[in-house]
Amino acid sequence: MPEGDTVWLASRRLHDALAGDVLLRTDFRVPRLATTDLSGRAVVESVSRGKHLLTRVDGGLTLHTHLRMDGAWRVFAAGRPWRGGPAFQIRVVLATARAEAVGYRLPVVELVRTADEDSVVGHLGPDPLGADWSAAAAISRLSREPSRPIGDALLDQRLLAGIGNVYMNELCFLGGVSPYAPVSAVPDLLSVVDEAHRLLHLGIETGRQVTTGDPRPGRQHWVYRRARRPCWKCGTPIRTGPIGTAPRDRVAFWCPRCQPEPG
Repeated sequence: MPEGDTVWLASRRLHDALAGDVLLRTDFRVPRLATTDLSGRAVVESVSRGKHLLTRVDGGLTLHTHLRMDGAWRVFAAGRPWRGGPAFQIRVVLATARAEAVGYRLPVVELVRTADEDSVVGHLGPDPLGADWSAAAAISRLSREPSRPIGDALLDQRLLAGIGNVYMNELCFLGGVSPYAPVSAVPDLLSVVDEAHRLLHLGIETGRQVTTGDPRPGRQHWVYRRARRPCWKCGTPIRTGPIGTAPRDRVAFWCPRCQPEPG
């Protein structure tokens, strides 16, 4: 599932392509919205909230989409061929005089009143990329379940919005804590959430998810997807295992020397 910076960049592409222009054609290829027509309305803006996309249009309506594992928004100049998958995978088309935004394989497509956006994103925790970001609020939410493994807590969008498996694993390594350590055993939660803020902002600035400072292929991450390979710092083989509860469990990667488990 994409991280928050990937979704933010998708929202920026949609915003740059559509905001301020009038929709000439819309096509919703989901049963619930099959007869919906937004043509004639201007696009106000497109923003992200954690891993959710909110595209607001005149008349107080918001198109809420979520990419989950396979979804993608593609933007094309008006009249250019579409490339992003076969036609049967298209869920939404938003067309203006200068651009066409095509949503492929989107598992969540719904229209809500802009005033009611909290019904779809109100449950989310603080977003490190949000204008209202608060490290204190993030720490408060993460601390609600002190016995919960920190890796699992970081992935819970209700506690901290926008963190996915890449950054969860890298944050635990950078913080020197095992992903299985309880939240209460993390010595400095502030440094963890501050690092989340830094990494996500670095991601939107560079368009890449590099946590080591080395953008070369195979060198971008400390532990993520490096099972059985030597730790870049100490040479110990990286370990891997499941974390969380099925069906929402993920894969954890950690260095047993740099990130010893408490006790």
